[in-house]
Amino acid sequence: MPVFSPREDERLDTVNENIALLQKKKGLTFGTDAFLLSAFCRPDRRATAVDLGCGTGVVSLLLAARNKCGRVVGVEIQNEFAELARKNIENCGFSDTVSVLSADLRTLTVSDLPRAADIVLANPPYMKTDCGYASPFAAKQIARHEVFGGVSDFAAAASRILRYGGKFYCVYLASRLDDLFSALAAAKLTPKRLVLVQDTKESAPSIVLVEARSGAAGGVRVLPTLVLREKDENGALILTERAAAIYRTGIFAE
Repeated sequence: MPVFSPREDERLDTVNENIALLQKKKGLTFGTDAFLLSAFCRPDRRATAVDLGCGTGVVSLLLAARNKCGRVVGVEIQNEFAELARKNIENCGFSDTVSVLSADLRTLTVSDLPRAADIVLANPPYMKTDCGYASPFAAKQIARHEVFGGVSDFAAAASRILRYGGKFYCVYLASRLDDLFSALAAAKLTPKRLVLVQDTKESAPSIVLVEARSGAAGGVRVLPTLVLREKDENGALILTERAAAIYRTGIFAE
């Protein structure tokens, strides 16, 4: 596959055997959240998926590389990141199945898309605009803080573009579960599946993954907490067997 040479403000990272990702040095780079969100999404090879706030396109590419969806549309408000995502999609050879829409998710409707979505995914900014460290780099500030919308805006956008019975997958701070559940309720999306994630067995959960559905009855399936790392015989931290399987297969073993 062709590989684009990074510009001075970019770097090239290898995600897995199928994905090489150009990223902004002063932007928020991909991490555990993106891997887990793409893995938590159940495969549906006929589905149209929409990746809200797609950034450099890593979640969209992970879905395509694992053949989890028939088509993926990334939505990104920052033009420089939308263009970078398009370059990454072309570079990795997924232009036939993944595209990027330059749009504000807060005004997104079904008419902006090829069709109503079967699946919507989101990794909303975790912090309110007046909380936490203010990055001197605008791209990082936007990715971390609710500059262009918070979890309520992401849930509302998902509700507008999902078909009846469609699924919304979201990764969010465990400490803001109340805000996430309030956003889902306001958007008439019903939580159906949930898992808390913690770094080690001694750590408190840091993030939560939720699958919600449009038009579903109540009742949530809570999965066993995912512990990411454990100590080996030498005391070094390594991936747990369950976490390693998720990274290796792109499937969230339950």
